[in-house]
Amino acid sequence: MTTEPDVAVEDLSDNPATPLPRLIAAMFSSNVGALIALLTPLQLLLTLQTTRIAGADAAAAFGFITGVGALFALVANPLAGRISDRTAWRFGRRRTWILTGAIGGSLAVFAFAFTTEIWQVAVIWCVTQTLFNFQQAATSALLADQVPKFRRGTVSGFVGLAGAVGPLAGIAAVSSMTDPVAQWATVAIVSIVLGVIAVLLLRDPQHQPAPGQEGLNLKQLALSFWLNPRKHPAFGWAWLVRFLLTCAYASGTYNAFFLMDRFGIAPEAVGGTVLLLSLISVGLLAVTSIVAGPISDRIRRQKPFVIAAGILAAGALVLQGFAPTIELVYLAVAILGIGTGLFFSIDSALCVRMLPSAENAGKDFAIINMANTLPQSFVPFIAPLLLSIGGFGMLYVTLAALGIVGALFVLRLPELGREGDPRWALITREAPAPATAGAAV
Repeated sequence: MTTEPDVAVEDLSDNPATPLPRLIAAMFSSNVGALIALLTPLQLLLTLQTTRIAGADAAAAFGFITGVGALFALVANPLAGRISDRTAWRFGRRRTWILTGAIGGSLAVFAFAFTTEIWQVAVIWCVTQTLFNFQQAATSALLADQVPKFRRGTVSGFVGLAGAVGPLAGIAAVSSMTDPVAQWATVAIVSIVLGVIAVLLLRDPQHQPAPGQEGLNLKQLALSFWLNPRKHPAFGWAWLVRFLLTCAYASGTYNAFFLMDRFGIAPEAVGGTVLLLSLISVGLLAVTSIVAGPISDRIRRQKPFVIAAGILAAGALVLQGFAPTIELVYLAVAILGIGTGLFFSIDSALCVRMLPSAENAGKDFAIINMANTLPQSFVPFIAPLLLSIGGFGMLYVTLAALGIVGALFVLRLPELGREGDPRWALITREAPAPATAGAAV
């Protein structure tokens, strides 16, 4: 494979198949549905389910379940992106997998209601992660497929808003319920309906693969997980920025445990407090992401928003880690919500500029999305050690440090309109691959 330096990825989005308002609505609906199914369990329902099953060992069981599930998501997302890129069915290469993920994943979510052992929860969570990552990979690729270059900040803002609305809507829907079956059924129904709405809104013409890309062989599937950062340096730095800042934002996964440990809130009452924290965070995230995205498009700047997001996240995490009162936790979560909104409103638009190939946008964006998935495994992996050393204070300070490093790494990336400047990492484009022999799978 060869590369051409200093050339940004070609746009296939100059003449999008879906009008932009419908496209935004479809991406928003798909993302909200998938995130309701993934983040509502992470922030509340899995905590309650593991507590019912494992009792005092719930925290360790939770870490095991989420860590293993994240590994499955890590594998599924790039494979889904590669398969989506090569899908040539009349239903559409993105719509096919949005619908498949929404239906299959929602059925898996409903199955949680009937688990009685930790291993059952772990298996179903792995299936859930896999299916919804197919949906998310196909949805993410639409940003490269159909969104014009200088509207990506605006659309990225709505994608960020979905990241807030999803878990909030899920927690709001289930926090007043006490019946586990009703809770899981509600999440499943909402997720499947939103996925179907997205498919109905989206126009996705049948894709004709480029020469040499008609099928998939085992080598191509293996390469779904790797893109050489030496050949594609800007892509590598963008990946690191997303990974490190997402580690900082992964702190929300432990909010329920933090509240029960620090303030003695009972398991049956913690859902209401988590919902209140989510309302504070999401309200500020929503306003920030909707405002910041269009501003970024207008001023043609992305990096200052990411830097500010990292600084705010770090400050919020330090404040929360040592907060002696729950009122300070509310303040910390509010600051974190603003930082999250800044980051989510810009990051997708920034990352899509670094993609090396328009033809393989689904696969390449899925590799970027691995930086979202890995923290779900990495943070639970390091959390028990950090908690044993210094409690939640040590955990949050460590995540704050990762956020600061991520904010500094964005300085290596070129700003909008400055691609190719040797002072920053180069954006490269893959040359078309020649046709290769080999059985397709």
